[in-house]
Amino acid sequence: MTTPKSSDAEERDDVDDDVADEIEGAEPAASALELAAYAAYPGVDLGLTSHLDETGKPKIIERHLHVPEELAGLRLDHYVKTQIPRLSRTKIQAIIDTQLRRADGFAPKPATKIAAGDHFIIRRPARAEPPCPRTFTVLHEDARMRVIDKPFGLPVHSTAKFYFNTLTRVMWERYPDEDELQICHRLDRETSGCLVLARDREAAAFLKGAIASKDKTTKQYLAVVHGKPPWDVETTLDIPLRLSTEADATRLPHVRMLPDPRGLSAITKVVVERAGEQYSLVRCTLVTGRQHQIRAHLATSGFPIVGDKIYTHGDDAFIEYCASGLTPALAALFVLPRHALHAARITLPHPNGGVVSADAPLPADMSALL
Repeated sequence: MTTPKSSDAEERDDVDDDVADEIEGAEPAASALELAAYAAYPGVDLGLTSHLDETGKPKIIERHLHVPEELAGLRLDHYVKTQIPRLSRTKIQAIIDTQLRRADGFAPKPATKIAAGDHFIIRRPARAEPPCPRTFTVLHEDARMRVIDKPFGLPVHSTAKFYFNTLTRVMWERYPDEDELQICHRLDRETSGCLVLARDREAAAFLKGAIASKDKTTKQYLAVVHGKPPWDVETTLDIPLRLSTEADATRLPHVRMLPDPRGLSAITKVVVERAGEQYSLVRCTLVTGRQHQIRAHLATSGFPIVGDKIYTHGDDAFIEYCASGLTPALAALFVLPRHALHAARITLPHPNGGVVSADAPLPADMSALL
């Protein structure tokens, strides 16, 4: 089972997960306040023991590294750095000393020169992972594809902190006989809602192409925002966006999207579905797909999403959250433990012809705000 790769030009919200894992001091366990967010979903598997085998011992995680010709001749530690860029030099040397072996069992040194075709295996005991909902609902299913309702808190792909508690792993466990099952796009860990899966390679190529082509697929999101936007009728937000750099006034370069007339075209259609003095429910239809597009557009327009740690509360709050978890002070600031964004509907062509639509109901935590 594979997951897709995305470019910065595509709608990709899961960069937050990667950045959070990079920050030193990030705690592996969810706080009691974060666990309380899942209380509205009784009976949901939170993955508290997903890292343990049937005897209660930690499972062994393996990662296989195969050296291509273009990297032959490198020192082993330099090669590992190319494969796992987030690791420090000290951490890489520790992994080579304690976890890495050549496939034939030989224990190499960090300075060992590698050759094309070398096969190395990293083995480590699984660690307890942050609890998150591993239970999901199937919204549409046929012989070629599925659409599921991904719960908030469940990352799509593995990161430094998540391996077993990921949608990729959960799908493998739930459908062990479907070798060609593929996830066709991504949602951020905190975003809930519609996610498309292909059940064979041809369907995967077709569905990924349809999703990448914005004129063939319609994605609608529901967001709970601060304030009362003036969008009683559908309004177009045409705000070009660009990815921040080290030259910008942000502590999160290459993560935060900034409005800029010279940026890439970014268009979102918005309409208020339920208005309140404190919070409102907004339906957002993507015309283009940029990283964090909806989040950046709503914040730039003066109506940021409730719980959005970057665009509503800024760099410092996000970095503090990554370092300390959801403290009582941060919980009060964020209002909601996750950003209130939900992929409510997707409409796209079916590999066999025709059109498929799926709707994911508004989650209880977002509904409670309203």
